[in-house]
Amino acid sequence: MRRNRPPSAQAISVLRALAADPSQWRYGYDLGAEVDLKSGSLYPILVRLADRGLLEATWEPARRGAHPATCTG
Repeated sequence: MRRNRPPSAQAISVLRALAADPSQWRYGYDLGAEVDLKSGSLYPILVRLADRGLLEATWEPARRGAHPATCTG
């Protein structure tokens, strides 16, 4: 069952960061640093936003020094 609750303050900060340049793909690590969220908070937000169709996300094999997610708003 889907819940229709408003996005959290953290989700809004992620959306704002992505909306600053919607044509630019972003790595999760860099995005998390920008919005001051750790991966345990950031990635569930990204999954929920992608599930709602609010962003496009792809998962790539981990590269040294970067988390494996990229997304765009």
